[in-house]
Amino acid sequence: MFLLFDAIAHLLVDALCAATVFGPVRAAGEFGTLMLLYNTLAFSTQCIVGIAADRIRRHGLAVPLSILVTAAGFILPLPRLWRIVLIGCGNSVFHVAGGSRTLEKSGGRAGPLGVFVAPGAIGVTLGTLWPDAGVVFAALAVPVAVLLAVLSAREAKSAEDHEIHPAKRSVKTPIFAVILLTVAVAVRAVGGSVVSFPWKTGAAAASILTFAVYAGKTAGGFVCDRIGPRKSAILSVPAAALLIAFCAAWMLPSLAGQFALNLTMPVTLWLLYRAMPDSPGFAFGLAASALWPGTIAGMLIPLTGSAACALTLASFLFGLGAILYASGIIKRGEGDLLPEKENAA
Repeated sequence: MFLLFDAIAHLLVDALCAATVFGPVRAAGEFGTLMLLYNTLAFSTQCIVGIAADRIRRHGLAVPLSILVTAAGFILPLPRLWRIVLIGCGNSVFHVAGGSRTLEKSGGRAGPLGVFVAPGAIGVTLGTLWPDAGVVFAALAVPVAVLLAVLSAREAKSAEDHEIHPAKRSVKTPIFAVILLTVAVAVRAVGGSVVSFPWKTGAAAASILTFAVYAGKTAGGFVCDRIGPRKSAILSVPAAALLIAFCAAWMLPSLAGQFALNLTMPVTLWLLYRAMPDSPGFAFGLAASALWPGTIAGMLIPLTGSAACALTLASFLFGLGAILYASGIIKRGEGDLLPEKENAA
């Protein structure tokens, strides 16, 4: 039940953020600076928020509250700076709290993680293309927040009545594997950001690309559960690297490349969580915090042609190596937490 409504809330939160940025904030001027501030608050703070979330562990309160804060950033007649602060902080807290709850309730599976993260891509596209629909997104977000608050309160009461406490699964954290995976997220963002898609013009093309991203993230978790993280990476990353590096000018190969690339997104997050099973908030937030600097770097690197293709290939293959190494380390240290297919490999 939580997974379904958290996924819907993810779509609405990201839609509200995009609608605020490309609606009232963009119309007010100084768009570049405010956009930079928003992305810094929304993404780069998530590792810090994750540390706090792991200590407090009040996801049931943080999720609905962050939804309402984000909605307030769009609805209230505030100065544009305060709008950015509200939606940026609301976005950060929602992602960490919702992601932490998804991981804790996943039963060691990656599939639920993909279901939670994927709708965000749809929300960003909806809010960007149709910012005037922000009123609709807000009108839907408020009752979803209230419903999640009620469900959380009932769960907390049930846990208290039955004296249920979250299980601890403390393991020795493979620090190098965590660092490698985090760097891989940033490097992969660099490679992905230097590529442009000339066919991506208009709402229809943007929506189709968004669906490929959504489908890849959703499928990635289930593929990981089915065949394990290493085989998932080997299946998807080389194909994504070739298709995105050399076929970006054509729509169908680009869509296939985006689908393959996004298959690895929940896999990387899941591996970070398996490395730090008692710190789901920090694991989730660490990946998001690494994503934004990598994206900025990729946008600022003035490469075209063969140089851009080489950077894309190198960054994706680095990500592949990171997943292969990390999954091997985690399998040796915590083999019973990996999918049975992976253990048998």
